[in-house]
Amino acid sequence: MKKILFISSTGGHLTELLQLSPMFENCDFHLITENTESNQPLKEKYGDRFDTLVFGTKVHLFTYLFKFAYNCLKSLWLYFKIRPDYVITTGTHTAVPMCRIAHIFHKKVIWIETMANARTATAAGKMVYPIADLFIVQWESMLEIYPDAVCWGWVF
Repeated sequence: MKKILFISSTGGHLTELLQLSPMFENCDFHLITENTESNQPLKEKYGDRFDTLVFGTKVHLFTYLFKFAYNCLKSLWLYFKIRPDYVITTGTHTAVPMCRIAHIFHKKVIWIETMANARTATAAGKMVYPIADLFIVQWESMLEIYPDAVCWGWVF
């Protein structure tokens, strides 16, 4: 059975990612998101198949840089703990280090660009687009920005 790591930042990205939860039944999955109070029920629901990274926002750039560096190291540790065959993500910055690590170790990276952007690329999407094995957009207009992407429509 393939190991699939699902990862995203909290909020709307996580809401989109959890739309894929029916896939959890058919694979050896692991879910990673940011450590926030609103995500604590996920720990209860998924138990040892759930991990968190430090919540950070670029609004507080100085502390964000330290949090991001920590998340990069923790992502490496989680990668070796989980050893996924696939990394599936709806973004954003929380998922970029894990996608890079998976790519280095020749594992499949599937990026689903957020439905919140119909006309502009996300910074994280631009970083992962060149290395993604499958880059999915939810708006046809995004194919102009990511020409090698596929449009599967909304995840909702």
